[in-house]
Amino acid sequence: MMKMKVLSAVLLSSVLFLQACGGGGGNSSGGDGGGSGGGGSGEKVKITWSTWGNPGELGRFQEFTDDFNKRHPDIQAELIPIPNDGYEQKMLTQLSGGTAPDVFYSGDGLISQLVANGSVEKLTPFMEKPGSALGPNDLVDGLYGAAKQGSDVWGLTVDCNPMLLWFNKKVLQEAGITEMPNDIYEKGQWNWEAFKAMTEKIQAAGKYGFVLDSWWGPYYSWATVNGGKVYDENGNFVLHEDTKGKEAMKFLFDNIKAGNFTFSGSLPKGQGGDAMFMSNQLGFLGAGRWMLPVFSKNDALEYDVVPYPTNTGNKMEPAAIPTAYLVMNKNTKNKDAAWIFMSEFVNKEGQTFRLQGGGNAVPSVLGADDLVLEGNDPEHAQYFLDAREVGYALWLEEAAVPGLANEVKTKLEELWLTDVDFEAGLKNVADSAQKKIEEYKAGK
Repeated sequence: MMKMKVLSAVLLSSVLFLQACGGGGGNSSGGDGGGSGGGGSGEKVKITWSTWGNPGELGRFQEFTDDFNKRHPDIQAELIPIPNDGYEQKMLTQLSGGTAPDVFYSGDGLISQLVANGSVEKLTPFMEKPGSALGPNDLVDGLYGAAKQGSDVWGLTVDCNPMLLWFNKKVLQEAGITEMPNDIYEKGQWNWEAFKAMTEKIQAAGKYGFVLDSWWGPYYSWATVNGGKVYDENGNFVLHEDTKGKEAMKFLFDNIKAGNFTFSGSLPKGQGGDAMFMSNQLGFLGAGRWMLPVFSKNDALEYDVVPYPTNTGNKMEPAAIPTAYLVMNKNTKNKDAAWIFMSEFVNKEGQTFRLQGGGNAVPSVLGADDLVLEGNDPEHAQYFLDAREVGYALWLEEAAVPGLANEVKTKLEELWLTDVDFEAGLKNVADSAQKKIEEYKAGK
């Protein structure tokens, strides 16, 4: 999901050969937070933690784990990587079987289920305890999403990835575009018409204007930057009834049919927007900062970022911010040690360690924004920070309903890929989504 620079093959090999041990083992009794985490007998407290990741990410995570162990001789943390494909199901299986790690990553669509079924520990008491390496006001509050319910925190935002549009300067210039999107944005004129006009020129030049990926981040970003809503205050799906939200879906629909935009699901197998962007075949790609480590290695690539275009009269409107959370296994026997690891992984020093040097995300902790501006790469990296301040994590209304996100995704794919009438197609999306919601409310 997120991408980072690839570290050495030797380091990666050591990560991949780690063997999983049962979560919750160790010598220290649980606690409500804080503490040294060390056992009274002088033996090391052992904790395990798991995450998904590409080779670069896993290498950086192993480096952090090794550094943590050096700084805490009374704790032995072990990283157990799990493939991204099937990660959630494997984690649920391990939790059910009592073999889950002490600490692990949760995606933004899984966190509410973990809270609801009592699989994870409430973290608020740990954060509030004096001496904690991470306090209750250290993280950007608007990024918690479903990981914060009321005043209770159940998962720590490890970092975040505000959605922007990456654009390929060479592709735009070869299409005869002389004024870059940033210049138009700064003048307050970066709207749908300006964006559409650019994609039309790129298409006329024989290349792809914009690739729309299939998941909640790109879909809902287009609705919200137009001032639209997807769910109402009662948790009902209203995208088909909300005037601005519906207008955004029609904008996508019309431009996909016209060929200005390309739905990723219609691309040849094995061909993705990122590869097309790097081969100078694509003008615009919606993504977070996770693309930076990949793009920055391509010396022939000229790129920058710009916020999503808006029609509201405001330069920037809220767009999606994909997040992941670090959670604690409810059944771990080593809560004190697990919290020490979690808090140091997510605090300012921990995020600096993981994200410095052209990292794959934007800090979720206060005081580390300079990491995003390192090396002036991309030139308008400040937009990532601006987007973080107004954007949103996946809403509880969707995250709380098992299967809802996938249902919406599947039905929207039908809208883009088939010859269905727009009104009928969007109503089908809404009917299917609302059915999931009603079944969930009824306890089915």
